[in-house]
Amino acid sequence: MSRPAPPTTTGTAVIAALEANGVDLVFGIPGTHNLELYRGLSRSPITHVAPRHEQGAGYAADGYARATGRPGVVITTSGPGLLNAFTALGTAHADSVPLLVLSPGAPTGRERADYGWLHEVKDQRAAADAVVARSVRCGTPQAAVAAVCETFARWAVERPRPVHIEIPLDVLEAAWEDGPVPAVQPCPPPTPSPGPLAEALDLLGRARSPVVVTGGGALDAAVPLRAVAELLDAPVVTTTAGKGVFDEDHPLSVGAFVGAAGARDLLESADVLLVVGSELGDAEVPDRLAPSGRVVRVDVEIGQLDKNLRADVRLHSAARPACEALLRGLAAGRSEDRGGSGKSRAAAARQRCLAGAREHGGRWEAIQHALRSRLPADTVVVGDSSQVSYLGTAPFWRFAEPRRFLLPTGFSTLGYGLPAAMGAKLADPRRPVVALLGDGAFMFSPQELLTAAELRLGLPVVVVDNHGFGEIRQNMLDRAIAPMAVDLARPDFPALARSLGCAGVRAADEAAAAREAVEALDRDRPTLVWLEAGP
Repeated sequence: MSRPAPPTTTGTAVIAALEANGVDLVFGIPGTHNLELYRGLSRSPITHVAPRHEQGAGYAADGYARATGRPGVVITTSGPGLLNAFTALGTAHADSVPLLVLSPGAPTGRERADYGWLHEVKDQRAAADAVVARSVRCGTPQAAVAAVCETFARWAVERPRPVHIEIPLDVLEAAWEDGPVPAVQPCPPPTPSPGPLAEALDLLGRARSPVVVTGGGALDAAVPLRAVAELLDAPVVTTTAGKGVFDEDHPLSVGAFVGAAGARDLLESADVLLVVGSELGDAEVPDRLAPSGRVVRVDVEIGQLDKNLRADVRLHSAARPACEALLRGLAAGRSEDRGGSGKSRAAAARQRCLAGAREHGGRWEAIQHALRSRLPADTVVVGDSSQVSYLGTAPFWRFAEPRRFLLPTGFSTLGYGLPAAMGAKLADPRRPVVALLGDGAFMFSPQELLTAAELRLGLPVVVVDNHGFGEIRQNMLDRAIAPMAVDLARPDFPALARSLGCAGVRAADEAAAAREAVEALDRDRPTLVWLEAGP
C-alpha cells in the first residue's frame, strides 16, 4: 500500500490532522475560499458528503456523532457558508454533541476591516463563538494543525460541544514545511477523586429508597450504570438525551420522563438521588426539582455539578469510570436491604407518566407502536421538533440501547430529522435508520432528500402530516389568540420525493405506514412515507 502524499499546504495538513485523529467522514460544501481543504480531501481516504445546504451538513454531522459517539466534522466556506451552519451548531452546543467546523476567514490584517472583501463578516470568529464552545482563529499553519489536534484531545476530557476553527485565507493557502502530521495519543478521561467517591459510596450504601437519573452524558456508561441500579434496587429515570442508556423494558426503568409530573414524587422522595451526566436543564425540567434527600452528581464538566440542582457530593468524572468505581465500591461494601421496592416504585411512576403522556400526546402513540412492532429491534429513530417526536416517540417508544433515538431537545430546532438521519445511516449503512417527523419540520430541509438519493441510502422518511405547525396552533388557542401563520400550504409529499429521486408513497393508516417503512429499508434510495394525521 502506498503512503499518502505528505501535506504541501496548510489546507492539506489540516486534512492530515483529521486523519491522524481517526476521522473517516466529513460533510461540507466547497467554495471559493476553502479549496485548499478540498485539495487535501482529494488525496485522503476520508469520505466527503456534500449536502445541499450547510445547515444540512451540520445536522448530518450531528446525526453521525450522536449515532457513533465520534466527532462529526463540517467544512464550510467563509461568511454565508459558515453562518448557514449556525442553527446546527447551536443544536449541537445545546445537546453536548462534538462537532468540528472548519472554515476560512479573512486574510491576515483584513479581519474586521470593512473592505468589502468577498463573504466578509464584521467579526466571523466572534459570531461563531456565540453558538459553539470555542471559536479560534489560527495565525500560522502550525497553529491550525495544533488547533485540530487540541480539539480532539480536549473532547476526551471535557463536555463534548462544537468547536469552530477559522483559518485566514493566506494561512490556509500557505506552504506546509513541517512534514507528516503525527498520530495523536488520546487523553484518558477524568476519574472520580477518592474523597468524594467514598462519600458517595457511603450515602448510596445506606440509602433505602435511592433513584438514579441519567442524561446524555452517560451514553457510554450503559453497562456499569445498569449494574449500579440493580445493586441499589433503584428506579431509573432518564432525560430524552439519555433515552436507552438504561434498557426501557427493564423493570427498574421509568423511561424518559425526568420532567414529567408523574415522576416528580419519585424523584423528590428519594433519600439519595444519583444524577449521572445531566444538567437537568429547563428544556426538560422547567420546574426545578426539590429533593428531600441527598444528591450525588456525576459530570465530566465541573461547572455542571451544581447547575439547576445543588449537589451534596460531587464526582467530577466521565460517567463510565465513575459508574465503574461506584459498582466496585458498592459490590465490596455493605448495602441496606431495600426489600425489592425499586421495581414497584418504578412501575407506579411509569404508569403515572404514561397516563400523563397519553393525556397530552395520545394521538401520536399508535404510529410508535406500529413502527416499533415491525422494524428491526436495533433501528435508530431520528426525530425533529415535531409533536410526533417529543410527544410520541420520546414517551411511547421504548429503547433497549443508547444512541437509538436522536432528537434536538435543547435548541428544539426544526429541519433536523432528515439530514441527521442521513448522517446516522452513513455512520453504519447496515443498521436500519428511520426518520419520523411532522410536515412542518420536514419542510425546513426537504432538499436533503436529493443528497440521500445521490448516496443511495435505504432510508424511510415517515412524514406525519398535521397541516403545519400544530403545537403553535394549539399554543395560540390556549392563549385565546386567533391562529395565524400555522396552517400552511403543503405540497404533494410523495410526488415531491419522487421528483428528487426517491420513492414516495401514501399510507392509509399507521399499520400501512409501518409496512411501507419496512419495505423501504431494502430499497437503494430513500422512501418518503406520507401519513395524513389532520390538524
